Amino acid sequence: MNLVTQVFALIAALIHIVVGVLERFCYDRPAVRVFLTASPADAPEVTLWRSGVAVYNLLLGLGLIAGVIALQTDGSTVGRTLIFYLCAFLIASAVVFVVSFPKLWRGALGQGLAPAVALIAALF
Repeated sequence: MNLVTQVFALIAALIHIVVGVLERFCYDRPAVRVFLTASPADAPEVTLWRSGVAVYNLLLGLGLIAGVIALQTDGSTVGRTLIFYLCAFLIASAVVFVVSFPKLWRGALGQGLAPAVALIAALF
């Protein structure tokens, strides 16, 4: 798997880890809510949902890192499988996100662009 694919998989991982940390630990800040939802409003009733999404984002990011580490340590089949699956998962999630919430297209772009570049680069 080429270097471009690995770099963009790691960029996708970093994005999801940062967003997961923001969702889980910094959501009480209005600027973070605007960044994540385009609104400064807080909805305490979605705390459970937000916490679950935060963990989802953290685990996706960690899975991509595990895939790149596996590639570098003689686990090429495992690494390629993790990277391909998780990038495809992120792209599909981004498509569903933008279709469901068109006003939040920037979030969908942030979620799906790096993994899309990773998969396209893997073709070459």
